[in-house]
Amino acid sequence: MTRKAINRLKVVLVEKNVSSKWLAEQLGKNEATISRWCTNEVQPPIKTFVQIAEKLDVKLSTLFND
Repeated sequence: MTRKAINRLKVVLVEKNVSSKWLAEQLGKNEATISRWCTNEVQPPIKTFVQIAEKLDVKLSTLFND
């Protein structure tokens, strides 16, 4: 059974034409951490999702699958 992708972070980064490295720098996080979020291996805390939405200038709901 495959796990459903909870967040759309990887897709939104592509749509915004920014790298996971850029996001890591913006958030002061390790690039490997961002990678794990992008693959839905782990989920960041909600407050981090809020920061990501602000940095990417998107609505919070954009970061999640329906």
